[in-house]
Amino acid sequence: MTITIKYFASLREAQGVAERTFNSSEVHTVADVIARHELAFPENTLISVNQVYAYPETELNSGDEVAFFPPVTGG
Repeated sequence: MTITIKYFASLREAQGVAERTFNSSEVHTVADVIARHELAFPENTLISVNQVYAYPETELNSGDEVAFFPPVTGG
């Protein structure tokens, strides 16, 4: 399965790239993608799959795009 992973804001800086391609037959959910990262994502990190909000248990298909957005605060 091939998944495109995108990182935004501070997550992009921490990864050192804005996007990467992930290939693995062992990836079935967003949680599987997260488990294979060396980066510990901040609590409340937002996730999207194919530009729709998603959750760690969201199932993935080959060709999907998974994006991670750090939590944002402001007033």
